[in-house]
Amino acid sequence: MKVRVDPGLCQGHTLCWMAAPDAFVLDEIDGHATAIDAEVPADQVDRVRDAIQSCPERAISEL
Repeated sequence: MKVRVDPGLCQGHTLCWMAAPDAFVLDEIDGHATAIDAEVPADQVDRVRDAIQSCPERAISEL
């Protein structure tokens, strides 16, 4: 599974990080998320899918 955060859509709600803290890093200033790695480790897939569903801006996509 690959994942991407659209920086134009992310509003820094940090819900993705709360769902999958090992898969996302947050900007220290505004909380905007970035995927740590495009390829999600197998043991993180369920958490990342939860993060995708939790994003109110739909800024995270599975590739």
